[in-house]
Amino acid sequence: MKAIMSMRLFTLAGLLLASTIGLRAAGPAPFTPEAGSRAEQTSDLSWGVVPDPSLPNVLLLGDSISIGYTLQVRKILQGKANVFRPVTADGSKAVNCEGTTAGVKQIDGWLAGQKWDVIHFNWGLHDLKHVVAEGSSKNSGNPSDPVQATIEQYSRNLDLIVGKLKATGARLIFATTTPVAPGTINPPREPDAPARYNAAARKLMEAYGIRVNDLFALCEPQLQKLQLPRNVHFTKAGSDVLALQVAAVIEEELAAANTDKSQFKK
Repeated sequence: MKAIMSMRLFTLAGLLLASTIGLRAAGPAPFTPEAGSRAEQTSDLSWGVVPDPSLPNVLLLGDSISIGYTLQVRKILQGKANVFRPVTADGSKAVNCEGTTAGVKQIDGWLAGQKWDVIHFNWGLHDLKHVVAEGSSKNSGNPSDPVQATIEQYSRNLDLIVGKLKATGARLIFATTTPVAPGTINPPREPDAPARYNAAARKLMEAYGIRVNDLFALCEPQLQKLQLPRNVHFTKAGSDVLALQVAAVIEEELAAANTDKSQFKK
């Protein structure tokens, strides 16, 4: 009887140990695009770039909002700049840069491999969304759960990222986080959050002397026309509006860079 009991206890202990090892070995869940992120979920788009070495290199960093306007910006700037964004190893999908928590971890890889002339970047919508635990990438449906990064953590993370961006020598443009419509779900986000996170980001950009592209101000007066209902993502027409402004600001910075080079040669 004692032998049977010992064997059962040994088996139970083994099962518990195996399950614990399994939990430890499991990495974070793969990133899943949110509902409404049209460009992330469309499989027949071409994200790879064959750069023209005679043109300046532009890098777009951001979440699904920037994914939504990347290809339009590339088209507008065709013949004027090589427009890149992080993509999967095979070039088949755009990479969502998520929040600053992921940004701090991944920024070195995203900057590697090219000499950048202009970098247009944003973080914010993932930082202010509600997740199951602070810092987690797993969305929560409960508005009482924490945000992924508090404004204080967001500012610290963004400061670290901007330091890496500045080190590239590129001209930098920070895009403000776009609005959150009332009633936004999956995951929940507060409509007043983008303004608060943008204020923190603006303070940092002012300290670094970085240009701000105010996409929030562009969208807010025409949000019902540009954005999906109860969703942070944009319609095709909305992404086109964003692309026009993003491309225009990048062109201005490219022109300013050329002026700087001309003056340096003199």
